[in-house]
Amino acid sequence: MALKVHHIGYLVKKMEAAAAAFEKLGYSATQPVIYDDIRKVNICFMEKDGYRIELVSPAAEDSVVSGLMKRYKNSPYHICYETEDFGKDYMTLVSEGFMAIDTPTPAPALSGREVVFMTHVSVGMIELIKDRSVV
Repeated sequence: MALKVHHIGYLVKKMEAAAAAFEKLGYSATQPVIYDDIRKVNICFMEKDGYRIELVSPAAEDSVVSGLMKRYKNSPYHICYETEDFGKDYMTLVSEGFMAIDTPTPAPALSGREVVFMTHVSVGMIELIKDRSVV
C-alpha cells in the first residue's frame, strides 16, 4: 500500500475567522471556499511550506461534522491519504481493522475525486482519496 499524505482536516466553527488566523501563521488559501452539498460543509484548502490543511465548517445543523464540532470544537480531526489504487487500498484498510463510516462519494472541493472516511480504534479518523492522476 503506497499512501501519500494529502492534507490534515481541521474542524472550524467560523470559516472566515479560522482562515484569517491561519493566514497570520503564514498559510495561503489555494482556492475559494467551496460548499460540499453532499456533506453540508464549507471547505477551504490552505498551504504552507508544502503542507496542506483543509478547513471544514458545518453549513447546516445536520452536517456530517456537526456532532464532531459539538464534541471537539476547533481542532484537527482527520488525516487524508491519497492512493493510486483506491479499491485495493480501501479493501486492505478494511482487512486491517479500518471501518468505513460513509460510502465512497465525489468531493466537490477536490475536483470530484472519490473519497471515503474511515475509522480505526487505534488511529481515529482518516480519509482516503483517489490520486488525481487516476481520476
